[in-house]
Amino acid sequence: MDTLRPPSRSPDERAFGWWLAQAVVSVLPPVLLLVLLAVLITPARRWLLLAAAILAVPGLIYILVMPPWRMRVHRWEVAQEAVFTRAGWVRQQWRIAPMERIQTVDTLRGPLQQLFGLSSVVVTTASAAGALTIDGLDHEDARLLAEDLAARARGGDAA
Repeated sequence: MDTLRPPSRSPDERAFGWWLAQAVVSVLPPVLLLVLLAVLITPARRWLLLAAAILAVPGLIYILVMPPWRMRVHRWEVAQEAVFTRAGWVRQQWRIAPMERIQTVDTLRGPLQQLFGLSSVVVTTASAAGALTIDGLDHEDARLLAEDLAARARGGDAA
């Protein structure tokens, strides 16, 4: 097997915008809903605005911290005998999937990923730990990677 070392490839630079959009879409609607309710329900205005602030402050921190942190931490690499990934927040996870254990390789494109021209590659193995996911890849690069991994897994020489 290749030398064990941290994976070297990082997500496409557009992944930063994708992760930022994900954060905004998850934080903004509940905060805006509470502010709207505060405008409409005068007797509860103070409590609704307090609730909005309680959600908005950590939400803003999340929006500011999550995208650069993911760009810094998320890494992937395909070596001769295995696929390596590193991801996570406080508890970072480094996963290795030997080529001979790969069962399926899929690409995923959610609506926001499509907007940014990105895809994720999901490598399913015969492991109880679950699939490895490589996020933030250029759509065409993800397609080529999925084809390459599928060919290697079935014993082809796509390398």
